[in-house]
Amino acid sequence: MRFRPLLALVLAFCLTFLAAPSDVSAAFVKGPERGNARFGDIVNTGQAGRCTVLPAESNGSINTDGSFTNLCLQPTEIFVKVSENRRKKADFVPAKIISPRFNTSIDEVYGDLSGGKFTEKGGIDFSLITVLAPNGEEFPLAFSVKDMVADGSKSISPGAEFKGSTFTPSYRTGDFLDPKSRAKDTGVEYAQGLVALGGDDEELARENVKQDLAGKGEITLSIENVDADTNEFSGSFTAIQPSDNDLGSKDATDVKITGNFYGRKA
Repeated sequence: MRFRPLLALVLAFCLTFLAAPSDVSAAFVKGPERGNARFGDIVNTGQAGRCTVLPAESNGSINTDGSFTNLCLQPTEIFVKVSENRRKKADFVPAKIISPRFNTSIDEVYGDLSGGKFTEKGGIDFSLITVLAPNGEEFPLAFSVKDMVADGSKSISPGAEFKGSTFTPSYRTGDFLDPKSRAKDTGVEYAQGLVALGGDDEELARENVKQDLAGKGEITLSIENVDADTNEFSGSFTAIQPSDNDLGSKDATDVKITGNFYGRKA
């Protein structure tokens, strides 16, 4: 008799697995609460991070009075400025995105559109990315459109360009603790175990004393397609910004990011 509760539990456990859906297209995933079929078509495909692209025949025009919303920027190529050898001047070379694989996009960015310029106010406005250069060196970076002010045409139409500046935050914050518990905002700046190696050495000082160093970037938004009926627009972008500086312990490297973008006038 005392085994009956255990037997009932095992039976219920087995029935749970037998009744569970076998794939992502099951009703519990594709029901009305999930927007029906869309989630099952996209999950694990890498498409969730893609920005909308308007049809090539969208040739309308939108004035720049008001605000913008749903701005999405999807990197397709990233270049780092490095020298292939000592005799060659540093130049932008293609790098491979190694982390994250798919979700590198910036999305749901909104802001002011008046005065013929994009002025960013908020949203998911930065993305942490790591790329691998041809020389085997890894470069972390915070792809960002924070504080973007891009000036350009008085209307959003195919061929128009908006150029301006962006703010690049530190890849790590001042609260980051490395294995030696050194951080800018916690008051623990110096690792005493390194004093014997030369505590006054400049290179060691850069490693020991953490600084929350941000940077500035520049961006160009090139309008290619506009749907005046829905107030949507899309095109391509080019952004140049610094890479991570490991809280001041290394020099930042210039990074060029190109890709597609989409937005809508609110």
